[in-house]
Amino acid sequence: MIPYVNSPQNNTKVYIEIVKQLRFMIQHDGLKPGDRLPSERELSERLGVGRSSVREALRALELLGLIETRRGEGTFIRDFRGNQLVQLLSTFILQDQKAIRDVKETKFLIELDCLWLIIQKAEKDQLLKFKNWALEADYTDDEFFLEVVTLADNHLFLRIWMILKDYYNSLELKKMIVSQTEYAELIDTLISKNESEVIRVYKNLRKLSKG
Repeated sequence: MIPYVNSPQNNTKVYIEIVKQLRFMIQHDGLKPGDRLPSERELSERLGVGRSSVREALRALELLGLIETRRGEGTFIRDFRGNQLVQLLSTFILQDQKAIRDVKETKFLIELDCLWLIIQKAEKDQLLKFKNWALEADYTDDEFFLEVVTLADNHLFLRIWMILKDYYNSLELKKMIVSQTEYAELIDTLISKNESEVIRVYKNLRKLSKG
């Protein structure tokens, strides 16, 4: 019988709990490659979360190569024996407390890379529309940088950032306070396509060392 995922703790994203349970299944041979996972509805009921959250978690796990979805059949454990990614997830993210620093650093590096991609790819009218939104809308830091990562137009960066963002938020680190003016200034540097200014303004926004 497939063991079910335990109810997630407060502020812990559901995909992290699912990954933890998959690791448990692997270690105890609860599931073998080819075995079927519970349905979205079953997982939703067991976790006490919406099906959309479960669906997002399963998509993230599929991106990582841990599961596969077969149309009309369901979601199945992939044959990932020996896959270094499984070891990475279990030892780096789920056990190593030093990963807190590394998750934060990696998230910020991806944001910087996305800013660089925007300089290379984005049209001026896209950036002006982004700036108008940033000046008029009510949004969180996550929502602002979701717009940034989306503008970078790199699907893999988007998926990785979403995973890191959720894990970063679950760590309950001290929240950064960023003004609307700082966000708008960052967009101005993107419009000017000045890479050194983009880096400087981003580091100031993230309260990073200039060294």
